[in-house]
Amino acid sequence: ALPIITIVVALVGSFYLGAQWAVVSGLGDVFVGGVYGTTLATMGMLSVCGMILTMDGIGPIVDNAGGIAELSGAEKELRDRLEPLDALGNTTKALTKGYAMASAALAALLLFQAFILEVARYEASVWDIVNPSPEALTALLQTIESFVSQMALNKITVVVGAFVGGMIPFLFSSAAIKAVGDAAHVMVEEVRRQFREIPGLREGTALPDYSRCVDISTKYALKKMIAPGLIAIVSPIIVGYLFGWVAVGALVIGATVTGVPLAIMMMWGGCIWDNAKKYVESGKFGGKGSPTHTAAVVGDTVGDPLKDTAGPSLHILIKLLNTVSLVFIPLFLAALLII
Repeated sequence: ALPIITIVVALVGSFYLGAQWAVVSGLGDVFVGGVYGTTLATMGMLSVCGMILTMDGIGPIVDNAGGIAELSGAEKELRDRLEPLDALGNTTKALTKGYAMASAALAALLLFQAFILEVARYEASVWDIVNPSPEALTALLQTIESFVSQMALNKITVVVGAFVGGMIPFLFSSAAIKAVGDAAHVMVEEVRRQFREIPGLREGTALPDYSRCVDISTKYALKKMIAPGLIAIVSPIIVGYLFGWVAVGALVIGATVTGVPLAIMMMWGGCIWDNAKKYVESGKFGGKGSPTHTAAVVGDTVGDPLKDTAGPSLHILIKLLNTVSLVFIPLFLAALLII
């Protein structure tokens, strides 16, 4: 709940300060001032991206160091010292991914406001957005106010769009998690095949076929992401063509509202499961080989696709939905004329 409350406070505070700036500066339209305040808040979040990238890089570096130590047969003391660092890396990765989702939420609001502006610009026939005439600017602001009032919750198109948008993050996540499971199953079968067919592999006198495993993971990473990608691209187009731009705006809002808490839950939950396994492996609750360790391994198996695949990809989904909605605005307006 705390990350969501933080995002809400940041949105409300930045919009309020921007609106007050519009009043003080004589801009006249508090909505435009609020958009400007939200823009500055987003820029402020992105200004610390260097530190966030550094924190995000800790996890993979320590994880790779642990893998190298394991494969090279390093002494147990070295591997034991890497375990706490690996747990720290998992924690920093989860925190930085939460930052990514917060920035995606702010960016989604800006893109949604840009969506409203573009629709109003088309409807008001304002083509010079850089240096508009006073008459064109007045017509544009009036159209924006009219369009905002059209997105009331008592309209069936808004409700339909919000329900479809709220469903998309769950559908996208299920497809991504299933893709990881399918690829892992094929990888396990390939490893078993190599143990059966490569002489000396069990004894350590022969090398496995690494390239085959890399080939499997690469092919499945590309092939199995086709369906989730199509979900993100096709959904706003279909909804916009059938129900118009108002439903698309509601779809974007619905996807953002459900996607942000879902992503935070999956990313942090997966990290907790992973660190719980490491905690048990350190000797707590029976250590390795105990029933607790078996349960922790199962939890980590579930948590890895949540924290590394489905969760982080949801902020890409939210931004992609907004981008597709912006690009296909002429189609949505033309569809209303056709229908």
